[in-house]
Amino acid sequence: MSTTATPFTATILGSPRIGPHRELKRAVEKYWAGRIDRAELESVAATLRRDTWASLVAAGLDSVPVNTFSYYDQVLDTAVLVGALPTRVHGIADDLDRYFAAARGNDDIAPLEMTKWFDTNYHYLVPEFRPDTSFSLNPAKVLGELEEARSQGIPARPVIVGPVTFLALSKAVDGAGTPIDRLDELVAVYAELLGLLADHGVEWVQFDEPVLVTDILDNAAELAERTYSRLGALNKRPSVFVATYFGELTDALPALARAPIEAIGVDLVAGSAAVLAAVPELKDKLVVAGVVDGRNIWRTDLENALGTLATLQGSAGAVAVSTSCSTLHVPYTLDAESDIDGALRSWLAFGVEKVDEVVALARGLGQGRDAISAEIAASDAAIASRKSDPRLNNGQVRARISAIVASGSTRGPADQRRTAQQDRLKLPSLPTTTIGSYPQTSAIRIARADLRAGHIDAAEYVRRMKAEIADVIKLQEELGLDVLVHGEPERNDMVQYFAEQLDGFFATQNGWVQSYGSRCVRPPILYGDVVRPEQMTVDWITYAQSLTGKPVKGMLTGPVTILAWSFVRDDQPLADTAYQVALAIRDETVDLQSAGIAIIQVDEPALRELLPLRTKDKAAYLRWAVDAFRLSTSGVADSTQIHTHLCYSEFGEVIGAIADLDADVTSIEAARSHMEVLGDLNAAGFSNSVGPGVYDIHSPRVPGVEEIAISLREALRAVPAERLWVNPDCGLKTRTTDEVTEALRHMVSAAAEVRAG
Repeated sequence: MSTTATPFTATILGSPRIGPHRELKRAVEKYWAGRIDRAELESVAATLRRDTWASLVAAGLDSVPVNTFSYYDQVLDTAVLVGALPTRVHGIADDLDRYFAAARGNDDIAPLEMTKWFDTNYHYLVPEFRPDTSFSLNPAKVLGELEEARSQGIPARPVIVGPVTFLALSKAVDGAGTPIDRLDELVAVYAELLGLLADHGVEWVQFDEPVLVTDILDNAAELAERTYSRLGALNKRPSVFVATYFGELTDALPALARAPIEAIGVDLVAGSAAVLAAVPELKDKLVVAGVVDGRNIWRTDLENALGTLATLQGSAGAVAVSTSCSTLHVPYTLDAESDIDGALRSWLAFGVEKVDEVVALARGLGQGRDAISAEIAASDAAIASRKSDPRLNNGQVRARISAIVASGSTRGPADQRRTAQQDRLKLPSLPTTTIGSYPQTSAIRIARADLRAGHIDAAEYVRRMKAEIADVIKLQEELGLDVLVHGEPERNDMVQYFAEQLDGFFATQNGWVQSYGSRCVRPPILYGDVVRPEQMTVDWITYAQSLTGKPVKGMLTGPVTILAWSFVRDDQPLADTAYQVALAIRDETVDLQSAGIAIIQVDEPALRELLPLRTKDKAAYLRWAVDAFRLSTSGVADSTQIHTHLCYSEFGEVIGAIADLDADVTSIEAARSHMEVLGDLNAAGFSNSVGPGVYDIHSPRVPGVEEIAISLREALRAVPAERLWVNPDCGLKTRTTDEVTEALRHMVSAAAEVRAG
């Protein structure tokens, strides 16, 4: 242990930044719209940082993470730190506008690609490496937040994405070499940063290296040891804490332990403490034990966690208690929820409550079990209550699933289905459609607020939503789209909407977490066995269909995505829970078909997201994920066309599973990745219809007709016209009506141009 650093005892690896009432979201969006200036935005940000840090110190943490605040994304922040923004934004003089241009694009600049942060629902921006990319240190943000914190007396620990993870998650373009090959260059910049932090009196610095718990890099352990041996050997530096999370360290653990660094963070929710005893070098390290789950909302078993911590004391030089990862992934506090029943509330811990658990465990580790006997008793009572609750064991649901699985969950052959659907739908070549949602207008938001406040009744709310649906149908017909959607005005979120109608779920009032940038979601809590009491979408879809002679898609969310975007029960295998959700979706597809709906879309954008981080675990996951989708979609006739949608992931590892879903039409994100996925699909033997996204909806930029036509022609080189659909790359909920109207007009014109040859 370094004599220059005082070991800390209680911390978390990072914290939310959107604000308990989404203050940052609102301020950033006002800044983008020109309604506030930079000074006002920065004032909101500074207040959020100050309040967060003060609350963590008041709770009892003796080391507080800083530089975890971000206006958009921590990986983008790291690209700024090391001078690796794409050259196309360099001409923007204002640094904040340059940052947002890289994140969101503008009329002239395409944004960085976006994908999921490991197996979470958080999205990060993918750094680009071109042949001319060079590194240079830009430490203004780190130093600025550090000085803010220290001026408030905060025991601040700067947090930075580590160099191995940063490069492993980056992308080479325009013939640049593999980013990880530039590790030595980047480590030189990190060395410069460490010297600067030492000059500013920093005692500890945290480097996040979650890539070390994955198989993304074949030689991760060797790269980690090389990197941190070099950084640890610096004469002038703070004490170095390398944090890992989302899984278990294997050969990277002894590699890090051999490096001359002071602390290693291990995820003991996803991993086991047993492996630490086999690494003798840990006797000279501070082990930061992630025994409190940072990414799910279940209360910690304090007795069990304290026992785990006690076993570590013989393996490590010192032990600190922590969350398993940043609390970025959970809501702020249970105090914001007023309508949770007492039993369910007792099973839960959000961000504030997790910090309290960390502090309690650190006290118990330092002072003995008796020091936290009351907290342990409450924890034990909650665990016993959960095990005995009848809502967690519905025998009828389990019996139905067993019967369907035993009888097989399949439809007819794909070519047979295609013929039946062509005869029924009579669509043109290159049919145009959208993914599902349309902009959430001010009228929709006002109606939702009026209903919550009691200013209107349910009947008036339905009337207003039907008016919105009528407008969306009329717009699509005027634009000339071939397959329409109802626009989903009645849906607050593609998962929460269903959770609110299914038994076994609880939908929070204020359980907001960041998905990307200013986009926030409220993941529902899936705590019990899942039952569909009644139809969820049929009335809305049949109303929309009554307004047009063109087919209107029924819109449902798939079982894997509902799991991925919820806080899921941890007392049974995920597969069992997925099949329960699939059964509810299956019943809905059958009812939609009975109501005359010819096309049903079951979205699975999170298929890749839940893919395990270790290769050995992936095949089993993909088997049950595919089986759950097929269970949800195999109850309909061959003449009913099943669509699915996938977006914002690296699809390579799940290409085979995408084919195995056997959806009749698969729409898939391809705009930011320039149709790369189509070649992978062909290589996997995918032979059903596909709709690669022809433009990026996460940017306000509206593409021109010829730009979309070029994308379509590129897609036609990989997919024959009879199997190619034309659509944006995702739902349109976050865009304005004007942006959507212009972009879709261009898309329909481009499709007509390409059809004409």
